[in-house]
Amino acid sequence: MLNKLIPRKQVNSIYDIELDMLWKQGYRGIITDLDNTLVGAKAPLATPELIDWLKVVGQIGFQVVIVSNNQRDRVTKFAEPLSLPFIYQARKPTNVSFRRALQLMKLQPEQTMVIGDQMLTDVLGGNRLGLYTILVSPIAIADEGFFTKVNRRIEKAALMMMKR
Repeated sequence: MLNKLIPRKQVNSIYDIELDMLWKQGYRGIITDLDNTLVGAKAPLATPELIDWLKVVGQIGFQVVIVSNNQRDRVTKFAEPLSLPFIYQARKPTNVSFRRALQLMKLQPEQTMVIGDQMLTDVLGGNRLGLYTILVSPIAIADEGFFTKVNRRIEKAALMMMKR
């Protein structure tokens, strides 16, 4: 079970992901978390830097779907101005939302990566379906909700167990 918490790649932020290399390796889709992955948990809209990154992602040819455990209103207000498809109240790490995202992109798991800031939701959910998982450092830990803070403590304990 603990091996399902280990990402294939770990980077500081989305901006550190080698998109060209992943495209050459056959990846065509990105399932991404929203809060503390793309922007801070309380940031209502995309930053100019994120908008530029998304343009590069699109120019390379990647499809993107936001998959978030957050509420409809939060995800809609963020994703619609960017014209990005999204799934809200995703219940990650369950498989349902990841499968829906694959269907939206018409891609197979081996063509798709998951980018997120949590091992217990994004990495576990992606690994369970055989997706390429990338763990990013959270953007703004101070803004996280109660359940995310609980998850962070569990992740910390899991990391300590894995090191043993």
